[in-house]
Amino acid sequence: MSNALKDYFTSCQTRVEKALDLRLTSAEILPQKLHQAMRYSTLDGGKRMRPMLAYATGRALNIPEDGLDGPACAVEFIHVYSLIHDDLPAMDNDDLRRGKPTCHIAFDHATAILAGDALQALAFEVLANDPSISASPENRLRMLTVLAKASGSQGMVGGQAIDLDSVGRKITLPELENMHIHKTGALIRASVQLATLAKDGVDLQLAEQLDQYAKAIGLSFQVQDDILDEESDTATLGKTQGKDKDNDKPTYPALLGMAGAKQKALDLHERAIDSLSGFGAEADLLRDLSRYIIERKH
Repeated sequence: MSNALKDYFTSCQTRVEKALDLRLTSAEILPQKLHQAMRYSTLDGGKRMRPMLAYATGRALNIPEDGLDGPACAVEFIHVYSLIHDDLPAMDNDDLRRGKPTCHIAFDHATAILAGDALQALAFEVLANDPSISASPENRLRMLTVLAKASGSQGMVGGQAIDLDSVGRKITLPELENMHIHKTGALIRASVQLATLAKDGVDLQLAEQLDQYAKAIGLSFQVQDDILDEESDTATLGKTQGKDKDNDKPTYPALLGMAGAKQKALDLHERAIDSLSGFGAEADLLRDLSRYIIERKH
């Protein structure tokens, strides 16, 4: 990882942590247990990849970071809600997330469900009302639509449903890609789209190039996740290593072999870089993030 990217990680993680804390309800306010669970699951953990993509997209489009705090938090709230629900016994049944007990282990099943529900609602409240967003009402409405579609049955939730239906079943590579375009890719794509909508009048061609970039890294992120699930360890990952294989879930290494999966990740990275051909140095952070996604170890 380059020094520039290391500095960017640090500054973005610090910034989004403060922004998330500001938008979460205090744990002292009733219902206290629910607010404690929301804060427990959201703060002090995670790579913050989706907020970082929003901020890096803003840099490519010369959008001040202040105007991106709301979209960055909204997409992270959706992401955290999805992790809480995915970890439940009815889904992936995991007891470790971001290096600490999952929400339903630290609290209880009912509180975990409610915390996820509340974080989902909070994401849309932020996009609708957050004063940091200076976009026009039309663009703010588009933001709500983008996040709703990326989160729902045509996006992340739909991808999770396909994933659950695929357990123990052999599927084709196009079927696997379709699953992850929805399950993982939709929210990553939304992170970039929300940033482009935070500024009125963004050139449509540049917005399309950024969207193509987001589609490519949305898949490469999942390919690398599948690789790490086999090659890494629980302590490094901060979640249970080998869980997908143990649950007989379809993965890229299972379909392509490990060498084929690594080549697939590299091909997607090159596609992402090609998508940014219309940008200069202002998009270097996006380029660095694409490289990081396929080289990360956790």
